[in-house]
Amino acid sequence: MKKLIILFLLCGCGPLNEFELTDYVQRDVPKYPEHLRTVEAFLGYNENDSNDRAILKDFMKVDPVHYEWCAAFVNAVLHLENIPGSDSVHENPLMARSFLAWGQRVETPKLGDVVVFRRGNSGWQGHVGFYMRTVKKDGREYYLIAGGNQNDQVSYELYPTSKVLSIRRWVESS
Repeated sequence: MKKLIILFLLCGCGPLNEFELTDYVQRDVPKYPEHLRTVEAFLGYNENDSNDRAILKDFMKVDPVHYEWCAAFVNAVLHLENIPGSDSVHENPLMARSFLAWGQRVETPKLGDVVVFRRGNSGWQGHVGFYMRTVKKDGREYYLIAGGNQNDQVSYELYPTSKVLSIRRWVESS
């Protein structure tokens, strides 16, 4: 697995200190979700590397260079684990906000939940990924998200909790 050190520019307020994001991942919890192991298998895969791009394209059935692919990645991960994706509830599953209609809304995230974020100024823009944990940095609260199309790759990245639109959880119906 590739180790990632990422320098963040959040909210246009300048760089945060460089730190190892993998130090924030909790793998020693009971019932570590299998879909997060799938995400970890793709960590570091980048849309700009031709080999990685081919693998991502095959996995997601979407060319990451031509599409915003965060939702396609989340859907592909869920499908691999036999969990219905946003295509089961929305006519446009490539939109991050298609996950606003998926699963059940919850107030407090748990490891592996899907989090939808606001992005840009349009009502259709967004970002989606898997919740890993909450991180407090410089007096601000962030969610560590595992996902695709984060700096053009599959990675862990911090997103401010102030940008959260919804936290979604898949609950199998009995």
